[in-house]
Amino acid sequence: MKVDYHIHLEEGPYSQRWVDRTYKAITHFAPQHTSNWTQTTFYQRMKEGEYSTTWLDLYLQTAKDKGLTEIGIVDHLYRFKETRAYFERYIDLSHTTVGELQRTWLDKVMTESMDHFVQSITEAKKRFAQEGITLRLGIEADYFLGGEKELASLLSNHPWDYVIGSVHFLDGWGFDNPDTQHMFESLHLPTLYEQFFHVVEKAIRSNLFDFVAHLDNMKCFNYRPDETTLLPLYGRIAKALKETNTATEINAGLYYRYPVQEMCPSLTFLQLLTEYGVAFTTSSDAHFPDDLGNYVEQNTRMLRTHGINQIATFHNRKRIMKDL
Repeated sequence: MKVDYHIHLEEGPYSQRWVDRTYKAITHFAPQHTSNWTQTTFYQRMKEGEYSTTWLDLYLQTAKDKGLTEIGIVDHLYRFKETRAYFERYIDLSHTTVGELQRTWLDKVMTESMDHFVQSITEAKKRFAQEGITLRLGIEADYFLGGEKELASLLSNHPWDYVIGSVHFLDGWGFDNPDTQHMFESLHLPTLYEQFFHVVEKAIRSNLFDFVAHLDNMKCFNYRPDETTLLPLYGRIAKALKETNTATEINAGLYYRYPVQEMCPSLTFLQLLTEYGVAFTTSSDAHFPDDLGNYVEQNTRMLRTHGINQIATFHNRKRIMKDL
């Protein structure tokens, strides 16, 4: 079976680039429709927003076209206005170049209501099921050292099928933001990766998450030390996942959206994780409907070549292993 458990409806920030990418996504589906369909759908998307039936139906269509059995739609925690205090506490919003950039970014992406998101995906489940697709409701939650209790509280009031843990910030710096990637130039990479994997391990051992995403996404802009020096760190992460019975994913997002052009985890990291018997799901990390399912088939085959015959799926915060 083919599953994609890491799908976003959008991310922002809202700019001409975002408008162009949204229009491109819609034109991907144009050959299946009449001539004025693209303009009408684009107008509806702009008017109704990312949780509209108009937009969600494009995800449903792609799932059907690519033969996916189950998909999980998530949104980043930082999309929701209810989480502002959490992010203001832990990311750098100071009056520095990076702080100002991140404050502007946060203001642009934190536009939605968690209740609206949950209601929209919950209502869509029946419609997807009628078309043969199991739809799950998830959320991707940024982990910060010391923020465990606050994060648990933010996640406690909604019926998630699963919660993804992720690390996008280190000491308040959003390291996967193209506008702040210059920071890598002044940092000692071995120390940086030691710090990063320390936070990833803490996220795993917090027991807040059903799976932890893109374990080595620090490599996004291709700044990393010799990978052989990272093997002890990989081992710590694999051990933590196994000991806490936490799953992870093969995530294609960095492969097709970032300069490193590599899956998360790397092939070396993947091999070590499989040796520890860690459970996997597969993820496109799509942010637009035409990217849903990207490289899921290839990564499913990759898991099989490493002797993995079951895939992790989720329902009501319980992991269900199913045959590939």
